[in-house]
Amino acid sequence: MNAPHPQDQHTEAATKMNVGLPQPPVFKTLAEERQHRKERLAAGFRLFARFGFDEGVAGHITARDPEFTDTFWVNGFGMSFGLIKASDLIRVNHKGEVVEGKHPVNAAAFAIHASVHAARPDSVGAAHSHSTYGRAFATLGRKLDPITQDACAFYNDHALYEDYGGVAAELDEGQRIAKALGPHKAAILQNHGLLTVGQTVDEAVWWFITMERSCQVQLLAEAAAAGTGQPLKIIDEGAVRQAFNILGAPTTGWFQFQTLYSKIVKDQPDLLN
Repeated sequence: MNAPHPQDQHTEAATKMNVGLPQPPVFKTLAEERQHRKERLAAGFRLFARFGFDEGVAGHITARDPEFTDTFWVNGFGMSFGLIKASDLIRVNHKGEVVEGKHPVNAAAFAIHASVHAARPDSVGAAHSHSTYGRAFATLGRKLDPITQDACAFYNDHALYEDYGGVAAELDEGQRIAKALGPHKAAILQNHGLLTVGQTVDEAVWWFITMERSCQVQLLAEAAAAGTGQPLKIIDEGAVRQAFNILGAPTTGWFQFQTLYSKIVKDQPDLLN
């Protein structure tokens, strides 16, 4: 019997909070949905560049195709995150073949994302990059603590992948990462970086951004507390769970992304081309 998905724990608190708020759109055609996902994906790359999450050619965000669901859209290998447009994205099948688009595929993007999308049919988006604080925290070999309200979004809903096997260029490494991720929204890849998934591209990108910042905050807090103890965790588990139920809900992740999306599109409208 499969373990319950952590996000199934979200109670009516999250539902009440979202009453009257915008919700993810519903599309009339698959073509409209595909274009929407590609635009969100391009915006995700521009945001990653703006926040400094790019590191050479490392990193990738993917979006499952709504029609050919065993394929996904991803950035072409070697393209700058800050220049990617929706029309630059490539579609890759689960054999690692580019079936649409003119750029080559990053072998690591295929190895990780093909495995994650195959193991998680609920995942539309997935994000991985070698961000500074995510990498630093990943060297500690442990999970985030609930020391801030924002970090509660990941309470009991992120995994630790401890079996670093070198650059993830082989499918078996991706399969081990996907297995470690399990039903969770995120994973800390030890000695490597962060990985997040979502029911929308928007959600996956937001989880990555806020997880990176949560890593930064915990590193800063632990450095400030050095010699005097450890940062204080939220001790009321009921309060932690309540914050998780609201802040860690898929609809909340989607909604949090919308302000970032509107700003990056206004500043860089060419990403929609």
